[in-house]
Amino acid sequence: MDIYADVVVVGTGVGGLFSALNIGKDKKVVMLTKADAESSDSFLAQGGICVQRDDEDYDGYFEDTMRAGRYENRKESVDIMIRSSREVIADLVSYGVEFEQKDGEFVYTREGAHSRPRILYHADITGKEITSKLLKRARERANITIYEYMTMTDILVEQDSCQGVVAEYQGETWNIHAPYTIFASGGIGGCYPNTTNFPHLTGDALAIAKRRGIRLDHLDYVQIHPTTLYSKRPGRRFLISESVRGEGAVLYNKAGERFVDELLPRDVVTAAIREQMEKDGTDHVWLSMERIPKEEILAHFPNICCQCKEEGYDPLSEWIPVVPAQHYFMGGIWVDKNSKTSMEHLYAVGETSCNGVHGRNRLASNSLLESMVFAKRAAQSIMLELAEEEGR
Repeated sequence: MDIYADVVVVGTGVGGLFSALNIGKDKKVVMLTKADAESSDSFLAQGGICVQRDDEDYDGYFEDTMRAGRYENRKESVDIMIRSSREVIADLVSYGVEFEQKDGEFVYTREGAHSRPRILYHADITGKEITSKLLKRARERANITIYEYMTMTDILVEQDSCQGVVAEYQGETWNIHAPYTIFASGGIGGCYPNTTNFPHLTGDALAIAKRRGIRLDHLDYVQIHPTTLYSKRPGRRFLISESVRGEGAVLYNKAGERFVDELLPRDVVTAAIREQMEKDGTDHVWLSMERIPKEEILAHFPNICCQCKEEGYDPLSEWIPVVPAQHYFMGGIWVDKNSKTSMEHLYAVGETSCNGVHGRNRLASNSLLESMVFAKRAAQSIMLELAEEEGR
């Protein structure tokens, strides 16, 4: 089967959807996803999305991102992300995304390693709120076609230029021809036994890139989230958002003693938890929300409360067991500031890519923002090149 488009986008998370929505409505866009369109990690994001609150916040936001990343971040990319943040928020609001407000003004929360509150949120399902609205807008576009349960197996290459993808769909091989391709297929969590990611996210784009000689970067930069709900059940681990600790939750060892500053960067907190578990001889530590008013817990973290209760714990009245698990991939396919890979006409965005924003360790709630900032830049770059080609 052969189909033709102007742009093919692999993945239906925020990176893929924001890319597609920023491609001109006169261009045919084909999107494909390995599972159903809602099964992307973007839907799972709880805490929120960072934004530069005002001009005075730039230096602090920049330093927080760099410090969390162990100063291995690409400074140009960090600058682009921060300066583009309010524009992205305005775009999301225009698409119908709703963030917490009070008296007509945005409400900001804080997470670990942030020097001030600068995170917009929608209860504790921010990712679902953003991604579902973007998906709804994409499905309304006549120029965008979405294929679910279609798996990319290779790319089409002509004269060292990507010209689309090869995919398996309903038992058949499909060739999707397009002068421009965007990889937005998520991370590598499915390769780990304990992860917050969906199991089908197994780094397919990275495997293809390696096979095709496309530049990869920092494949060892894997982030472990310090607090996921401990469970003996098999399957994906449920993340306890860092914003819970940002609002005052604390970590205890088995003796009921605090052992770490809960708002340190994720890798530091993770290391402290692992050390404490080894000292205590336990499979988890404890997270207590007792310092957070109950009405705030119910208003801000309803989904977390529900999931904890399903596991047999009531965060309103007792501590909940938490354990680190694989969460995010800071490495990936190398891209420049416009999300271009080392192969002509091939772009990569979101967790699939490595533009250097996160450095060695991602700052909390930078993922959704980074994905959309550089997804939009990818779309704008493609539209510019298409315009130039049409003008020749």
